[in-house]
Amino acid sequence: MKISVIIPTYKPKDYLRECLESLCNQSLSPNEYEIIIVLNGCKAPYEEKIWNYINTHNNYNWRFIQINQGGVSNARNKALKEAQGEFITFIDDDDYISPSYLEELYRKGDKDTVVCSNAYAFNDGMPDVEIPYVMADAFDEYVQSGKRRAIGVRKFFSGPWMKLIPRNIVNGREFDTRLKNSEDSLFMFLISDRIKYVDFTSPNAIYYRRYRENSAITIKKSKGYVINNSLMVIGQYTKIYFRHPLNYSFRRYIQAVLGMFHYIMVNI
Repeated sequence: MKISVIIPTYKPKDYLRECLESLCNQSLSPNEYEIIIVLNGCKAPYEEKIWNYINTHNNYNWRFIQINQGGVSNARNKALKEAQGEFITFIDDDDYISPSYLEELYRKGDKDTVVCSNAYAFNDGMPDVEIPYVMADAFDEYVQSGKRRAIGVRKFFSGPWMKLIPRNIVNGREFDTRLKNSEDSLFMFLISDRIKYVDFTSPNAIYYRRYRENSAITIKKSKGYVINNSLMVIGQYTKIYFRHPLNYSFRRYIQAVLGMFHYIMVNI
C-alpha cells in the first residue's frame, strides 16, 4: 500500500460525501491507497450512512472505524495505528482534493521528506470564490525553489494537512489528546526532528480548504479557554524541545512559542 488517507469525522454532514467523492476520483490506481475513516464520539445514524457509501463504492480499499471517544486527535491516533501505507496523508472531512493530488504527492515522496501541495480556501457555499489563505501564499512562495531543507519552511509546519508524510517519520508519535486547539502544529513540531527536507507538487495538486460557521476552526473561544489551552501548548513545546534539545531546532521552538503568545493576544 502506497498511501494511507486518514479522515476523522464527527456527526458528518453532506460535505463528507464530497470529500469521499474526491478520493474516489483520483488518478492514482485505487489499489495503491487506502481510505481510513474514523467516526469518533458518535454512531447512529452516521455509521449507517458511511457504510452505505462504502458499499456502493466497493472497489476501493476502505477502512471504517467507529470509536466512542470524542476528539479529532483520538481519531487520528487510532487511524495511525491501523495505517498500512508507506506514506500518510490527512484530510479533514469537510475538505476535498483535486484528481491528481495523491499521485503527485507520491511521485515526490521520500523517506526523509514531507511533500506539500497547493491549497485553495473558500467559504462554505461559495467554492468558486477563493479567499486569502496563508498556506496558498506559502506554496506560491516556495514551489519554484523545489526540494529544500525543512528548517527554512516553517509555515508548512502549522498542521498535517496538504502534505504527504512518510510513515517512518510518524511511527511512535501521536497527537496530544488533551488539547482542543493547536494540537496540529504541536504534532508537526513533535515529528520535525525526523524531517530533513520539504518538497512540493505542481500547482495542479490542490487541497481545497472549506471554512464553515461553527466549525472547530471558526467558533469563538472564551478568553479563559484560549489562555489555558495556549499555556498548555507552550508547556508541551517546551517539554518536547528540552527533552531532546539537540534533535530540534531552537529557532523553530522559539517561533512556535512566540506564535502561541501572539495567538493569546489576538484572541483575548
